[in-house]
Formats: sequence, structure tokens, C-alpha cells
Amino acid sequence: MLRIYLRENGHLVPQDIDPASGVMPAGLAPWIDLLNPTPAEDRFVEEQLKISVPTREEMQEIEVSARLYNEGGAEFMTMTAILNLDRDEPSATPISFILSGGTLVTVRYGEPRPFHTFAQRASRNGTISCATGEQIMLGLLEAIVDRLADALERIGMRIDAISRDVFQSRAKNVTRSREERDLRGVIERIGREGESLGLIRESLVSINRLAAYHMAISENGQQRDKETRAGLRLIQRDASSLSDHASYLGGKNQFMLDATLGLINLEQNQIIKIFSIAAVCLMPPTLVASIYGMNFKHMPELDWIYGYPLAIAAMIVAAILPYLYFKRRGWL
Repeated sequence: MLRIYLRENGHLVPQDIDPASGVMPAGLAPWIDLLNPTPAEDRFVEEQLKISVPTREEMQEIEVSARLYNEGGAEFMTMTAILNLDRDEPSATPISFILSGGTLVTVRYGEPRPFHTFAQRASRNGTISCATGEQIMLGLLEAIVDRLADALERIGMRIDAISRDVFQSRAKNVTRSREERDLRGVIERIGREGESLGLIRESLVSINRLAAYHMAISENGQQRDKETRAGLRLIQRDASSLSDHASYLGGKNQFMLDATLGLINLEQNQIIKIFSIAAVCLMPPTLVASIYGMNFKHMPELDWIYGYPLAIAAMIVAAILPYLYFKRRGWL
């Protein structure tokens, strides 16, 4: 989809155009948004702005030189955005920002919510600065950073909830199998939070690199106003601080994983200990039963009228004595 945002009376007006027309609408278009563009839409933008729109494969390259570069007087900057942050299966998608003169071209193959939020805010008079493509890019980056900050807050609260679930005292009436099943569920929750944190850190690092690159370009000859420079520094500080916070949450999440695995290991050891003690308690009765189960002809107790009750009593006492010993030592 090819959507052009025209500037009218201090706000942006979206307009979908057909690349088959071959004509850019009249008026200043500070923002051109390419969402899942077709080859015809790519060619239309390339012909109008004299630039080369990167393909999806080029946007997915991880080399810094392939993501941040100048070509034909235009700046090409690619970052990693996150889709479905509110769901259980978030995913990463590359987004390219192309600054050519006073026009911003965004190329994306997903619909992050900050784009929709920013477009709605920019459509209202005087809400945000959107006179140039650079200001629009900074507004989009700020919206993305705010979105990531909200996601980190939610992840932090979920990790705290996991911590309470892991370290809370277990109810006495809960069976051991139920406890193990809960701990397996906790591991799944920890894994989901770890995956989300990894994606968020990747996105924040890419934003920080993009802002630093654009700041360096401005310092190498291109003049930027104070508001733009302040906005770039603010984005860099926010991205750096959020990246540190994401690393902290990642360490806390890893601790929760280690603690949960340790609890599972303790539960398994407890089960093994119970079976071991049971085996030890059954060894003396088994010995008594084995002795009187031998088929020797001359065994005095076989002809004794109290032989059978005495053998049963000996097996019971032989089982109780080890149990009492282990109980007194605190092994049970």
C-alpha cells in the first residue's frame, strides 16, 4: 500500500494513491509510507524521489553498513521494530527510514502500533511537529520508544508475579504432581518473557544506532535546529536507559529460570529420597521373609504354632524401626 501524507494547515492529511497514475499529488508531501509495497509502488517512489528503495531482503541484513548509509544525497536508516507486543508471540520486523530532502519515506512489512498512533496524532492540528520528514521520523521514533517502555513495564510486572509464584509457600493440600505441573507452566512463562526481552533489546539497540548515525550526519555539515538536536539526544538517552533496564529484567528473568529449575530439582530429589528411604525400610522385612521362604527341610519355626505370627511381627518391627530412626534424624 502506498500512502502519502500531505501537510495542510499544520497537520498531516493521508491520501492513498495509485502508482499507475504516475503523478505525485500536488502539495508538499513530507511523508510517504510504503506498507508491504508492490514492485510498481517501489518504482513509483524511486522515479519521483530519484532514490533506490531497499528490498525486504536488504532490510533484513544485520551489517551496520547495510542498515545505515548515504546514497545519492539521501539517508537510509533501518531499525528493528516489534509486532504484537501485547500478545504471546511477538515478532521482529525491519523498518527503513529514508530522508530525501524534506521528505521521509518509510518502508515496512508490518504494522507496529506506534505508526497508527502517530498518524492519528499528526492528523490533528498543532499536536506534534510535522513540517519536515525529519520531524516526522523523530516523532515516529519517540512513539516506538514509548511503546517499548510500556512493554518493559508490563514485562517487569509479569516477572514480579512469576517471582511471587515461584517463592510463595506451597499449600499443604496441593499434591506434588500439581506442584510440578505449575513449575513447568512457570518455565513456559519465563521463556516467553525472555523472548520478548530479547526482541525489545534488539529494537532498542537498533534505535540507538540510528539516532547516533543521524546525529553524526548532522554534525558533519548539515545544520539542525535546536529542537531536532534535542529530540535526537532524548531518543538516544531513552533508548540507552531502556536498554539497560531491559538487561536488568533479562538478568532477573534468568535468575527466575535458575530458581525454578532448582525447585524442580529439589522436588525430584525429594521423590528420590522418599523412594530410597522406603527401600531401606523394606529391606529388613524382605530379609525376614526371604529367610523363612527358603525350602529347607529342618526349620524349627515351621513346626512352631506361633512361628507364623512371630515372623509377621518381626517383619513389621523391622520396617517400623528404620522409619522411626529416619523420622528422628529429620530425613522425612
